[in-house]
Amino acid sequence: MKILYGVQGTGNGHISRARAISKHLCNTDAQVDYLFSGRDREAYFDMEGFGDWQCRSGLSFVSKAGKISTLATIRSNNLWQLYRDICELDLSAYDLVISDFEPVTAWAARRQKKNCITLGHQYAFQHDIPITGDSFSSRLIIRHFAPGQQQLGLHWHHFGAPILPPIIDHSEDDLPSIPNKILVYLGFEAPAQVIPLLQQFPSTQFVYYGEFDQPSEQGNVSLRPLSVDGFKRDLADCSGVICNAGFELASEALHIGKRLLVKPLHGQMEQLSNALALEQLRLGSSMQNLSAAAIGSWLKQHESPRCHYPDVAKAIVDWLLEEQRCPIDELSRQLWSQVKLSGVDWSQPQLRLAIS
Repeated sequence: MKILYGVQGTGNGHISRARAISKHLCNTDAQVDYLFSGRDREAYFDMEGFGDWQCRSGLSFVSKAGKISTLATIRSNNLWQLYRDICELDLSAYDLVISDFEPVTAWAARRQKKNCITLGHQYAFQHDIPITGDSFSSRLIIRHFAPGQQQLGLHWHHFGAPILPPIIDHSEDDLPSIPNKILVYLGFEAPAQVIPLLQQFPSTQFVYYGEFDQPSEQGNVSLRPLSVDGFKRDLADCSGVICNAGFELASEALHIGKRLLVKPLHGQMEQLSNALALEQLRLGSSMQNLSAAAIGSWLKQHESPRCHYPDVAKAIVDWLLEEQRCPIDELSRQLWSQVKLSGVDWSQPQLRLAIS
């Protein structure tokens, strides 16, 4: 089987999922090519595992000071180039297209009548899950941004729908937590605002990853350039994570039992809804704005809920390569039956996992 795998490159979460799935695809007879879109080619890092990968402009968004800038987003996206890329992408050599919320591959597959399976957190929003901050435009984006014949939505809970658990890289180390070591990844916030805020807590060591040129120390704040291996090492032994309300990092933190404090990107329904879901599921805390009071209160907490998720990436690869795929709701039931919970109170009837 020859597969074209499209990945939305705006955020690193989509790429993290692709890394986890690609490790299992490498152990099959499938021949896989990768296409990324959403950022300039030079802005990607640690991409060796994807071989001779392709890059397209795609669609993305622009944020300023923790909020989506609508005008800058409109200016930055070239819809004519997107249309050209869709029309010019030749899928004749491929048996299957996979799209992790990537529009060029998904729309090219629809145009050329190729089988396309989409996966990602965004597809969970087509079900009855916690949602806030939505609008007519956000609903249109979720439905039409990257369409496919079959959609694999991912979330921290199934909410009674055929949703799959998160995709976690199970090769990550699970180390004892270092007290007072906090990992920080606030890619949508200005470092000039974040660093002074963290320095108000001198007894806590913050390891802050961002677009920094080189490692440096600013008091109790260690600045670190983006790095897959370095980030995983610090995630493995930190005692908590402060981040924006994206899906993948929060999922990895929950899987290895790290405390979570999220700050959603305003203007983005997905992140606002993620913050709401974390609160409702009692898996983490959120702050609507960067706040010393919120950070101080969270640092005093010691609860570390843990959701040990099965190897969803392997299960998806096995499912993709089956001659007769089982229905998605059956795949969902199989995976949720393997979830192990620790320190999680889902006693409310609407939140109980229906594991059978």
